[in-house]
Amino acid sequence: MQERGTYKGQTALITGASAGIGRELAMLFASHGFDLIVTARRQDQLQALADDASRAHGVGVTVIPLDLTAADAPQRLYEDVCGRGLSVDVLVNDAGVALSGGFVDQDPDHVMRMLLLNVVALTLLSRLFIPAMVERRHGRVLNVASVAGFQPIPSLAVYAATKAYILSLTESLSEELRDTGVTATALCPGLTHTDMYDTITEENETLEAFPELMIMDAKEVAREGFDSCMRGTVIDVPGLINQAIVNWSRFQPRWVVRMVGGFLGRRAI
Repeated sequence: MQERGTYKGQTALITGASAGIGRELAMLFASHGFDLIVTARRQDQLQALADDASRAHGVGVTVIPLDLTAADAPQRLYEDVCGRGLSVDVLVNDAGVALSGGFVDQDPDHVMRMLLLNVVALTLLSRLFIPAMVERRHGRVLNVASVAGFQPIPSLAVYAATKAYILSLTESLSEELRDTGVTATALCPGLTHTDMYDTITEENETLEAFPELMIMDAKEVAREGFDSCMRGTVIDVPGLINQAIVNWSRFQPRWVVRMVGGFLGRRAI
């Protein structure tokens, strides 16, 4: 891996950059010399990030406030970036949202927004930006998935399914892109201190009972994600406890995984 500051002249596009893991990833890329293109809904937080990154690391930061749940948002973002004469060396698909609770009780509009953000926007942005990377024979894609993508999670059913989709897509892309100079990485964190975690735990008393040692710091997760992305690692599960959970689910019969998940899910609901 190259040393800090040696990626000068390259650009990273980061969605969901206003807070949490996305913000930490943006600051990490900036610390290694990357110019940034950052997007999220909250313009004030994006501008604060831009000011911090520019002041601390002297990089250029392009702020593009955008709601990626809009049907035409990925195309508009792509055209905006191209219209500014910018090229993207690293695409970080971090934007995502979670809904907890029983599937039959969830607002259909909220479910649709989660699918549009977690699945559709990520897929279309990858499809739009990867071809130029392949043409240049240089580029990286970092998709933020979750340990939830490795097993069904009642009370987080749709969220877990979206993360399983991201994991599958990333693994497929990693093979399709072999020998092109472009890599695809899935970062699969577990419970992490972010705004999303705070929202879910407020709605779900079961999650509040998890010991603190199981909940990772966003900076730590971002560091693992950055390093894995730069190495071209396909799947990164940060934290020994999360790795143990994933390995356990991989080697158990599916009915056992469902039964354990169902027990915890029913308690949560």
